[in-house]
Formats: sequence, C-alpha cells, structure tokens
Amino acid sequence: MPVRHGVLLVDKPPGLSSHDAVARVRKRFATKAVGHTGTLDPFATGLLVLVLGSATRLARWGARRPKTYRAVARLGQSTTTDDLTGPVVEERRPALWPDIDTVEETMRRFLGEIEQRPPDFSAKRVGGVRSYHAARTTGAVPPLVPVPVTVYRIELLEWAPPLLTFRAEVGAGTYLRALARDLGESLALGAHLVELRRERVGPWLVEEAHRLDDLTGSEPLTPPEILVGDLARIDLTEAEARAVSHGRDIDRAGEAALDATEAGLYVEGRLVAIGERRGGAWHPTVVLRDAQEAVR
Repeated sequence: MPVRHGVLLVDKPPGLSSHDAVARVRKRFATKAVGHTGTLDPFATGLLVLVLGSATRLARWGARRPKTYRAVARLGQSTTTDDLTGPVVEERRPALWPDIDTVEETMRRFLGEIEQRPPDFSAKRVGGVRSYHAARTTGAVPPLVPVPVTVYRIELLEWAPPLLTFRAEVGAGTYLRALARDLGESLALGAHLVELRRERVGPWLVEEAHRLDDLTGSEPLTPPEILVGDLARIDLTEAEARAVSHGRDIDRAGEAALDATEAGLYVEGRLVAIGERRGGAWHPTVVLRDAQEAVR
C-alpha cells in the first residue's frame, strides 16, 4: 500500500494517550509515518490533528495554531497532577462560595499573555528529563519555571459550586490544567480539572473528526498545505522547484520583497517546501518527500 500524505482529524476518547491514538492510526493506515500537532492528556477527549506521510514534517506549523477547550474544574480541591488522575493534596471548604460576578471578574485576569507554571506532571523537560517521568520515578518534583503563554478568550459557561465550567481559546504551550489550578488559587480555593475536551485547533473542528474506533484506513486526508495556510506563498517555476527539491536556494533578489521571513513554496498549486528568507534568496528549510514527484 503506497504511503499517503495529509491531515486526519480524530476525536480521541477518554482513557487513551495521544501516543496510543497515533499507534492505532499507524496500524489502520499501514504506515509508521504518523504524528500529531499537539497531545491530549489521557483523561481528556476531543480533537487530535494527526499528520501522515510527508505531512509529519509540517507538524510544528499546525502545533502553533490556537486551541479551544471546554473544561470543568472542581474548586476547593488541589491534586498532585492538577486533574482528577492525581490524589487530593489539599481541600478547602469555604463557608460561602464566591458569587458568579467574582468568578467572572477573576477569570478576566487571565486574559492575554500571562506567566504560567506548567503542571508538575507534564511533558516539560527539566535537565533533559520529562517532568512527569522524574516525578513518578524519583518522587521529587522538579522545579518548573513559569513561561509566557497566551489566553485569547475565556468565558464562564456554568458555575454550580464546586464545579466551574468554562471555555478557553489559548496559544501553543498553554496547559488547561494549570489554568484551572491558578484560577482556583486566585479564588483562594484551589482547583483541579475533572473534564477537558478540545473542541478546535486553528480552523479544524472536533465535529469534523473521525471516531477512532471507526477508522478503516481508507478515509480521505486533507492535503498537507492546510497546515501552513497562514504562511506567505511563493509560486515557483519548474526549474526553481527542481532546485528546491535538491535543497538549493532560489534567488528572488530582483522582486519586491515579501513582508515575511517564512513562506510556503509551491509549484502548480502544490506545496513542495517551506522556505526561509536569507537576504534576497529563499532557502528551503523543509522539503517534502514527494517534492521531486511534483516536478517530474
């Protein structure tokens, strides 16, 4: 069976890691060339944007797209993992729960660029080791430094103490578990996530996704170009495309410069590479495996 190239949307069920979901797709599509544009915790559900074949080389461009989640936080309890999979380490029972206006006002403080400390059990590397691996094998929680993340939108959907349901659109690297934890701390209650569903990644919606158990391996794939649709576009001649397919620069010094440092390089409407501006030339930083086929 020939290798297929493109994007596949999958609705991940609970209890399955993103790695497990990728493994199932590899088996269904009979290829090892499967990756993703961002993991989901095993307890979480929702949209996984998977990349197959040469599209795996474009995964990082898909990963930087904003993501939208629907989350349910349990206020008044903190856990080791900031979600329901870890043991409770602190419980606070207020005499009076905060009113809805206070909750909404507190949520608004998290809009924009904020500093966020990743969860202790996360995929962040500390000294070359994943923090969750260090925490589970040594029992020691590595010091995780807060990093800048972006919250584009956060809205309250329901406040039924102790459960807070909200929707948030966030930038790459943002942990919803940490957002719930910090929201709870701002309300002097602590919190952890009990539900999390990814509804959207960039232009892709979970309603468009396939159920993992229903996959046959014959599903149509979206062309890889969609992963870099937000980049500037340069159309190449066949001679330029041939040069790019061998990793050589193309000289565009005589043209008006694009207001971009990165662009998709196309021939006859087909993406063959990602280029980086270097002076008056474009250097192919990623060449798709089937680029030579496009210029034969």
